[in-house]
Amino acid sequence: MGELLMWAGGLLVWLVVGGLFFLSLWIVLPAPNFFWLQLAVGAPEVSPLLGLLGAIALVLCLCVSSVFGQGRPPRLLLALLLATMALSSLPLLQQPFAVSRANRSMAHAPPAVIANSPESTAALTSTKSFSWSVFFSAFFQEQNQPSIRHQAKIPFATPDGEPLYLDLYQPAASGQYPAVVMIYGGGWRTGSSAENEAMGRFLAARGYVVVAIDYRHTPDYRFPAQLEDVKTARAQAEAYEILSDRMTLLGWSAGALLAMLAGFQDEIGGIKSIVNFYGPVDLARGYAEPPRPDPLDVRQVLRDFLGDSPTALPERYVEASPIIFVTSAKPQTLPPVLLVYGGRDHIVEARFGRSLYEALLRSQNIAVWVKIPWAEHAFDKIFNGVSNQLALHFVERFLAQTLGSL
Repeated sequence: MGELLMWAGGLLVWLVVGGLFFLSLWIVLPAPNFFWLQLAVGAPEVSPLLGLLGAIALVLCLCVSSVFGQGRPPRLLLALLLATMALSSLPLLQQPFAVSRANRSMAHAPPAVIANSPESTAALTSTKSFSWSVFFSAFFQEQNQPSIRHQAKIPFATPDGEPLYLDLYQPAASGQYPAVVMIYGGGWRTGSSAENEAMGRFLAARGYVVVAIDYRHTPDYRFPAQLEDVKTARAQAEAYEILSDRMTLLGWSAGALLAMLAGFQDEIGGIKSIVNFYGPVDLARGYAEPPRPDPLDVRQVLRDFLGDSPTALPERYVEASPIIFVTSAKPQTLPPVLLVYGGRDHIVEARFGRSLYEALLRSQNIAVWVKIPWAEHAFDKIFNGVSNQLALHFVERFLAQTLGSL
């Protein structure tokens, strides 16, 4: 019986250690398909937890080596634990350099973005963009929710008989506030206004009215239907206790493209800035140079969105590419843009975002570049993860400095 228990204990240890090592590998491995993409997205974001569990397991193995029936744990087991801890440390080790580079980008932006205050000066020199307490607060989310007002599924349009909704997040007290219009991603084919609730609550607690909007999906509706829906929602957002001349468009991936197109063609006025989380910028180039590996089949996503390939519909690809509006823009005519991209993104590679950033600078418009070296696409789905804490560090500053805070 004792031998059976020892065998079972040893097997359990191997399974735990093997599992930790397997998960930590996805901090550096690219995902070959959508199934594995979820691990590649999540592993870097929970890397501090993986490293902590690896360290605890190492200590336990060294202290309870009798479970292996020998004087010390097997060398392979120790090697796996040390490798887990090394891989899991990579995001936090890279973080100071990523923050420093982003700070330089923000510091070199014109004064319209950088507020001349002691607080902003201190923020520019700060590299603190990860908190263990915030990281672990995800496990106690209900207890830590700040007080805000939230209304879900407010209808705002029915184009072609398709009902569209918005979700509203407002500060607890009534009043007039700067606004953030949020546009979800999903390849223009999935998603709803209910997505990104954590971001909506986060921003509302900091003094912004957040309007999370819906739009029609492919393949039933193709571009420019989605852009028309964003413009309709943006116009109606003014009814919700907002300062109409202090508004930011914030989008993720496919939604970031729509945010840029709407912001660069602001027909109403009042768009003070744009926040672009890993959005595509040059669709013809993205079609010609898909990522490798390509877990979502980028070319099929683009064909669903625009109707065919760039060869068949070159003008439509131009109309749907934000970079086209930047290259022809006059100095200081576009809203300031915060670009946040993952260095390991295999859906929208960071090099495309970098090309937009450089085009904005060449046209003498304002841009801030934040590249998170270890992050995959959709890293912010782990809201309190390593990457999104860094991203929020700059989003907060950028919004305060382009919209102003009350």
